[in-house]
Amino acid sequence: MIKALIDLIPNVIELFPDMVKALGETVYMVSVAGIISSFIGIPLGVILVVTNKGNILENKLIHSLSSKIVNTFRSIPFVILLTAIIPITRFIVGTTIGTKGAIVPLVFGTTPFVSRQVESALLKIDPGVIEASKAMGSSPFEIILRVLLPESLPGIVYALTITIISLIGFSAVAGTVGGGGLGDFAIRYGYQYFKTDIMVVTILLLLLIVNSIQSLGEFISKKLSH
Repeated sequence: MIKALIDLIPNVIELFPDMVKALGETVYMVSVAGIISSFIGIPLGVILVVTNKGNILENKLIHSLSSKIVNTFRSIPFVILLTAIIPITRFIVGTTIGTKGAIVPLVFGTTPFVSRQVESALLKIDPGVIEASKAMGSSPFEIILRVLLPESLPGIVYALTITIISLIGFSAVAGTVGGGGLGDFAIRYGYQYFKTDIMVVTILLLLLIVNSIQSLGEFISKKLSH
């Protein structure tokens, strides 16, 4: 059986330590970028909702400015964003290559997505619940913490699940321009050196990761629904 496996995927066996390293780089990029994007994107999504017309902290200027910033970055394809913010990336982390250099564009690329997903989840909340909280004398800050975020938690979890999956795809793109990770591994060995077994196994590995994250996210989201 071992011999058959070696005959089937000889290059994967040979470069297995490099594949494990590439997997670790992908996990690192996705984890760090996902955490930072969530810390920025969730509050931004809340701001987009509460400052909208007729909401608890209505502010036309802040809403318009926030919305324009989000739309601007969402409209830029990630592969272009990678190169467009090179000066910013170099200023923040001191390099534009490797996993360190990939995290900044990953954050810029996914934060607007997180904010819009969170905004969508918050907008599904029954306005009557908010009105009832206001009638009981709750302040806007209390409404955000005790009503908006808890009520929209299943939707936010699902949004973060989609974000992580998108980040995996973005990290693969970043890998093609020196970002490291599974994308770099698949292109460098599987495509440039025509080692088909490496390309196939990398794709299967990514499919397994994505489906596992999707299933886990859906499970948690259903558990939080009420």
